[in-house]
Amino acid sequence: MIGQSYKWLEQEVDLVKEKGLYRQLRTISPSDSSNKANVDGVEYLMASSNNYLGLAADKRLVDAAITAMKKYGIGSTGSRLTTGNTNLHEKLEKRIADFKKDEAAIVFSSGYLANIGTVSSLAGKGDVILSDQLNHASIIDGCRLSQAKSMVYRHMDMKDLREKLIYSQHYKRKFIITDGVFSMDGDIAPLGEIKELAEKYGAYVIVDDAHSTGVLGKNGRGTADHLKVSVDVTVGTFSKSIGTQGGFVTGSRSLIDYLRNKARSFIFQTALPPSTIAATLKSIDIIESQPELQMDLQQKVHLLRDELLGFGFDLRGRETPIFPIIIGETNKAMDFSKRLEKDRIFAPAIRPPSVPYGGSRIRMTIMATHTEQDIQQISKTFYKVGKELEVI
Repeated sequence: MIGQSYKWLEQEVDLVKEKGLYRQLRTISPSDSSNKANVDGVEYLMASSNNYLGLAADKRLVDAAITAMKKYGIGSTGSRLTTGNTNLHEKLEKRIADFKKDEAAIVFSSGYLANIGTVSSLAGKGDVILSDQLNHASIIDGCRLSQAKSMVYRHMDMKDLREKLIYSQHYKRKFIITDGVFSMDGDIAPLGEIKELAEKYGAYVIVDDAHSTGVLGKNGRGTADHLKVSVDVTVGTFSKSIGTQGGFVTGSRSLIDYLRNKARSFIFQTALPPSTIAATLKSIDIIESQPELQMDLQQKVHLLRDELLGFGFDLRGRETPIFPIIIGETNKAMDFSKRLEKDRIFAPAIRPPSVPYGGSRIRMTIMATHTEQDIQQISKTFYKVGKELEVI
């Protein structure tokens, strides 16, 4: 668009700044310790990572990736359906299906691609999707890309879901989709009640297990295992507890065969590099063979949660390593985060549109690699800053 003015772009960014919602990238470099990171050249105690089990920099994963890289090279060279499919990709699909106790699995290049591909290809014209109010953006985008009718039910409100299911009986197929663990609130979807409603009103259940894989259930198998419920479709990612990259879907063999042929974000994606696949396989092995990682994480979660609740913070969630501390007003949340940084704790403020207006927060997370000293440092610093800003 030669000669066109881009002044409108600058004006739009200025509006974002006026609302206190302007975003800038922070430069994060590795530290010698998995519970710390160098941010813009300063070392902080990391208190906001999705690396819940501390495996992202584990030497065993690094070694597995290097070995695969030497054998297979750097890139995958194409989509899975052309030149990008290796024996490692197929091995991982079998491994993740076994891990999730499902018939089959398919691997995507990211969790985002897994969600938009699954939702948009399963639900079509004449169908309806019932989606939790706080579902991840990738689910929302999948709903938008589908040709189905989308209905949003109030967050974990089973009465509202039931009413919408009754209203939706004239649709051809009905899909209920929910996060297993909600990324910004840390709460767990009531899958038992959702499954009962689905069976009563003839709906399929899709669960995004991004933040529960590795954290909940036996050996970290996720939300459905944790709640002893079976679901039709499980979507997940390797980029949280597993510590690598990529997404997956597990379910019946017919489901996976369908997605392989229908999900555009699978068909047209470049396959994950073999080094990433090898590291992912090693990570799943570690998670299954070392349940003490998960147990240690849970102990630290309960210890810190009890302390923060005792201080009087408005703290959401209960059993997960996600600690959303509700501040409310955006600028106050930003100030809270900056004061944490002065004491070398990195826990950024989360603002709209990631959370609702008036719901700005510090989304803190705990990792299995945090020490007792780290927990005490986090606790004392949050108490001090909470008092200074009259949050508690």
